Amino acid sequence: MKLVTSLLAAAAMSIASFVAPVFAADKGVVGISMPTKTSTRWISDGETMEKLFKDAGYTPDLQFADDDIPNQLAQIENMVTKGAKVLVVAAIDGTTLSDILQKAHDAGVKVIAYDRLIRDSGNVDYYATFDNFQVGVLQATSLVDGLKAKFPNTKPWNVELFGGSPDDNNAFFFYDGAMSVLQPLIDKGDIVIKSGQQGMDQVGTLRWDGAVAQARMENLLSSTYTDGRVDGILSPY
Repeated sequence: MKLVTSLLAAAAMSIASFVAPVFAADKGVVGISMPTKTSTRWISDGETMEKLFKDAGYTPDLQFADDDIPNQLAQIENMVTKGAKVLVVAAIDGTTLSDILQKAHDAGVKVIAYDRLIRDSGNVDYYATFDNFQVGVLQATSLVDGLKAKFPNTKPWNVELFGGSPDDNNAFFFYDGAMSVLQPLIDKGDIVIKSGQQGMDQVGTLRWDGAVAQARMENLLSSTYTDGRVDGILSPY
């Protein structure tokens, strides 16, 4: 958690350094659009940025969109209408913001895509993110280390794969990073995907919805593991 907080602080401070020249001596409103409150991660990210901007003398307008695309669009439009000079946007769906970002651009608003890439728009001035492929590598490495520790004398290990939301560009990097670790073990026979479900088209979880992932896991257990055991699950949530 300390590492995540440090990374977030570094990202937010980097954003702040970009925002500073926009406002020059006259600091103003920064709109912060987060996708949802259902994940403590987004609450933490939003509140950390809110504090950092406030401490730096800006006026943050933090909004959460409840994983509802029209709601996020309306919130961003309202931020622009209220005079925000900079938007920090963690998009629900990075392909749905082109029209509202055009309005923001026309109003002279600078746009920062936070963590999630905003696509199909030329009106993004800055992209603050992490090494998402390496995130996937670390997730899969942790899974394999856990399998070795818990089942040192048992192979193959039965593993099922879950991915993030197919409309989140980062989810593909997470998955590819994880599979760079897991695929050699699958090819070697040390790991078996008993359901046969691989690839983001089969393992993706729309909107990162935990209920969707739970329903899929329950289906896997009833359809594939009535006479077997799941040893591990890749879950990037």
